[in-house]
Amino acid sequence: MIGIAYEPAHCEVCGHTDAAVVAERDDLRAEVEWLWEYHQRRLRPDTPPEHLMDRVAFSEHPPLRLVRCRECGLVYRNPVERESELKEIYAGEAPAPSVLQTLHETQRPAMQTQAQLLHDVLGRGGSGLEVASYVGGFLAAARDVGIQMEGLDINRDVNAFTRSMGFVVHDGDLASFKPNRRFDCVAIWNVFDQLADPRGAVNLSRELVVQGGILVIRVPNGGYYATMRQRSSRWGELAQNNLLTFPYRWGFTPRSLGRLLNEAGLVVVRTRGDVLVPIADEWTRPWAAAEERDIKSRLRADARLAPSKAPWFEIYAQRRS
Repeated sequence: MIGIAYEPAHCEVCGHTDAAVVAERDDLRAEVEWLWEYHQRRLRPDTPPEHLMDRVAFSEHPPLRLVRCRECGLVYRNPVERESELKEIYAGEAPAPSVLQTLHETQRPAMQTQAQLLHDVLGRGGSGLEVASYVGGFLAAARDVGIQMEGLDINRDVNAFTRSMGFVVHDGDLASFKPNRRFDCVAIWNVFDQLADPRGAVNLSRELVVQGGILVIRVPNGGYYATMRQRSSRWGELAQNNLLTFPYRWGFTPRSLGRLLNEAGLVVVRTRGDVLVPIADEWTRPWAAAEERDIKSRLRADARLAPSKAPWFEIYAQRRS
């Protein structure tokens, strides 16, 4: 990509460079073209361009090449965009207020399950911090179950929108966040797979939770993508879960992420397979919205039985020392 700076990458979990190729640039370009055609059939022709975000257009550019660590199974870009590129993307991206409101309303119901599960694993209400709180969907859902979450996000413009709904949101990232207290839980739902330094983020998050507190991370399953992209008949499932073209920096599996958490002194207490939150909105054709519900209902049932084979998964880890 012109204007983007890249550098060689290695596995962020085990540090190795021994990896198998998952997809080359031409393979990923074919996925991009297929994805556009797929959603063009499912969206109304008058859909505003801004409503294509996170459906056919993503914050991250398509990878130049994807590989998978032979030891732990982590899927990652190699070469990878430099850290400065990521900050530029996420700090400057600010959809229109109407889009932010739509995203909040779409995400909030889907986040109710996550909020209740976090409450159940924690065993109580309490205080919490959501890293990359964005439009506040989880902040609202957590408040409903008795967890008083604060947000942390690098996008000041989006934070202003979220604050307008009455939530406490801090500008910045984990490295710059220096509170004078600890939280009962830290949640990283939608950004861990994009971080330049996931190991550092785990270590910083661990220091933000009290003993007995919970760190929960939700990520796309790199193993699921690597397997299903070989079966073109399953590309619709990848598209409905924002996995096609793999617009992420890291593709963890339950095994690789569990290893990263354990090495940071956290104990995994629960792993849950899931699917992406609904992406259908008022611009989606009715039959396509029904199709998405059917696909995700089936995948969700399978995911509960085998988190390692789910499109997305969550890991809950406890600080015990």
